[in-house]
Amino acid sequence: MGFITAVGGALRDLKSMFVGLRVTGTNFFMPQETVHYPRQEVDTLATYRGHVELVASDEDPAVARCVGCGLCAELCPSNCIRVEAEDPPADSGICYPSQVGTEMLMPTPKFRVAPPSQAPVARKLLGYHLTYHTCSLCGLCAQNCPAGSLRFSSNVYFAGPGRSTFEIDLLARLRKQAGIKGE
Repeated sequence: MGFITAVGGALRDLKSMFVGLRVTGTNFFMPQETVHYPRQEVDTLATYRGHVELVASDEDPAVARCVGCGLCAELCPSNCIRVEAEDPPADSGICYPSQVGTEMLMPTPKFRVAPPSQAPVARKLLGYHLTYHTCSLCGLCAQNCPAGSLRFSSNVYFAGPGRSTFEIDLLARLRKQAGIKGE
């Protein structure tokens, strides 16, 4: 009885080994779906959504399209965007305080862009900071930007040794990219 049980167990183990070898052999000869970074890099990044970045104006690649309204910072659920802009003149009529205390589901921006009928007076953008390690990549900032000044980067290989690497000054980054393109 003991010999028959031992042979039966050995046959089950042998069958299990062949099933495992069949699965391994099938996957070994299939085309590879992933790449071995850093030996290879991905070349199809059309759908990749990296951190947000500023879009340059059409006239000057070192100047952002951003009008400094602050809507992106107000809408950000992660509170990872900080916009520094020069206050407009009091009589410009472009900005007005938010509706504090209202019962709205979405946060109301502190500032809004002037309606199209009014001549737009852009605020001078002094700084645009992104804390990427807290960003949820929801896209509300890029989706609702009235000036179309935000987009997702395709920087898939963005890595760093610490959190400070992911606290990005997007305005300085835009200026650096413009300098690199100009060379």
